[in-house]
Parts: sequence; structure tokens; C-alpha cells
Amino acid sequence: MELREYWTILKRRWWLALIPALLVSGIGLATYSPPPTLYGTTVRLTASLPPTAEESGFDPAYYSWLSSEYIVTALAGWMKTTTFAKAVSTDLAAEGIEISPATIRGGLVSDFRRSELVLYLSMPSPEHLTAMVESAVDVLQEQNGTVFPQLGGENAIVVALDEPQVAASPPSIRSHLELFLRIGIGIAFGVALAFAAHYLDPMVRTRTEVERLGLICVGEIPVGRRPVPSGTPVADTPGRGGRGRV
Repeated sequence: MELREYWTILKRRWWLALIPALLVSGIGLATYSPPPTLYGTTVRLTASLPPTAEESGFDPAYYSWLSSEYIVTALAGWMKTTTFAKAVSTDLAAEGIEISPATIRGGLVSDFRRSELVLYLSMPSPEHLTAMVESAVDVLQEQNGTVFPQLGGENAIVVALDEPQVAASPPSIRSHLELFLRIGIGIAFGVALAFAAHYLDPMVRTRTEVERLGLICVGEIPVGRRPVPSGTPVADTPGRGGRGRV
């Protein structure tokens, strides 16, 4: 199928392509609200067990640094779990702040670089964000020994390297383009609907469609030509393609 045939189909059934786009656009405009302002902060931490003073012939500081990498990796994984989110939610509830574990888990991202743990948090409320980061650090410092049996029931030493600095973060590009994406999806659905209607249409309209059926087309009535009375000579007429007789 040539490109001009696609254009012909769209011109014939343009209303089918337009209806979904108008419907989606109307619903999108009626339900649109500006993206909320999010506040974020980043905290870097270190974690390790204290160096042992045993006479083993090895440098105790070496094993302390080595264990630090394992502990930081484990803590970064723990912060992504529902267990950690529930612990932070419980700690906040003791201070009279109600934030669900699902909200905490959705606004918390963790990462690590060797012996350094990085904690990213975001919330719509700067007050809740400040309280959440403080509770997250408290849980990391006071409850890690109950989660990892490798620590023998003792808490690893967790030290925050940063003072939390809460700042507003700009909305994502997706939030700005969400309405346009909905309209684009509506247009795409409308175009697909127009082509589906053409495919299911049993009517034959053009010579090409007749020839595709294996039939021979012996004549074709041009569209937009007005009949000329019998016996009237046909002169040069603009737009009629030259001379002729009826």
C-alpha cells in the first residue's frame, strides 16, 4: 500500500481519528493538575564494626575496612525492603507523625560505593522529609543488629557524614509531558481505529480495490465531474483536463 492510500483512508475517516483524541484531551484537561513540588535530600553514611584488639598477627584495621564494605552493601539492601519502611514508620508514629510504609518506601532510594552508604529521600512535605530522614538514620544506627545475624546481635557503628539539607527538586519531565502523551495516545488510537474501519469495510470504492479482487475495471466515474447536456460541444474548460465530446 502506497503512502497516498494511507492519506486517502485518513481523509475519508478523519472523524474516527479525531473522536478519541478529543475525548482523551477533554478528560485530560478536566483532570489535569500541576505536578506537586517535591523536596529531596541526600545523606551519606559509613558503617563498620570496631577494630578488634586480638593478637592474631593481622592488622585489625584491615578487617574493619573489609567488613565495612560488606555491612554497607547489606544496609543498602535492607533499606529497600518493607521491613525497613515499617521500622521507620513505627519510629515516626512514636513522635506523632503518621507516614505509611508504602509512602516511605516510595520516597527512599539507597546506593553504596565501597564503604560509603548513600541515602536519597523525597517527599511532598519538607517537615515530613526532615522527620523521615532522622528516623531512617536512627533505625540504621539502632536496629541493624536485629536484622543481620552475622553481627552476632550487636549493632554495627553507623555514622552520618552529612547534615540533611532539604531542598525543593524540580518536577520530572514526564510530569510536564503527561498531558501531551495522553493526547498522542488518543490520536494513535484514533488512527488505528480508522484503519481498522477501512479494513472491515466491505465496500469497493477505487479501481485499485477492484483490481485487487482479480476483476477487470472497464470504466470509472470521476469524482466531482458535472454531467454535460447531450449534444453540447465541450470546449477548453479549466480543470477538466482538455477537450472532449460527449
